[in-house]
Amino acid sequence: MRVISGERKGTRLKAVPGTATRPTTDKVKESLFNIIGPYFSGGKALDLYAGSGGLGIEALSRGCDEAVFVDRQPKAVQTIQENLRATHYEKKANVYRQDAKSVLEQLRAQKEQFKLIFMDPPYHAEEHEAFLRLIDEADMLIDVGVIVCEHGSDVTLPERIGRLERIKEQRYSEVITISFYEYASIEE
Repeated sequence: MRVISGERKGTRLKAVPGTATRPTTDKVKESLFNIIGPYFSGGKALDLYAGSGGLGIEALSRGCDEAVFVDRQPKAVQTIQENLRATHYEKKANVYRQDAKSVLEQLRAQKEQFKLIFMDPPYHAEEHEAFLRLIDEADMLIDVGVIVCEHGSDVTLPERIGRLERIKEQRYSEVITISFYEYASIEE
C-alpha cells in the first residue's frame, strides 16, 4: 500500500497486522478518488473503520486540511498513528479508538461537518443505512461533500436516504462495491 497522489505520493503505508481488516487496494483507491475528484482545496475528511488510515491519508495528501480516523481495533489505531508519522500528518489528524457509532454521536454533538466521509465497515457488519441516516440528520456532510461507502457486492444500498442520494455505484469485484452519496440538489 502507498499514497497514490498528492504531496505524499509514493509514501509506503503499513497494513494492519493480521486478518481483522482488509485494506482498500491501491487500484480501488485510485479509481474512487478519480470519481470523487482527484484533488481538494481544504475541507475535512472522516475515515470510519479506518484500518490502516489509507483513505483519510490519501485525502490529506490530495489537499484536505484535516482528517478524523476511527477504528476500535488497537492494532489498527497503532497502524494509523505509524502511517500518520510516516506521512508527517500527525498534526492534521485526530484518531479515535472507539466504535464508529459512538464517534458519530460525539461528532454530531460537536456539530462537525466533513467534505469527505469514508465508510468501510467489515462486510458482515452492514451499518451503512443507519450511519447514512445519522449523518443526514446531523447535517455532517457539507453541501458539496461526498460519502464513499464500501460494501459487499451482495448488498444493495438505497438510492436515497433522507436528503442523501446515491450518485454512483461502482462494482470492483465479486466481493467489493462502492456507493457514492451526496446531498440531492432538489428535495422530493
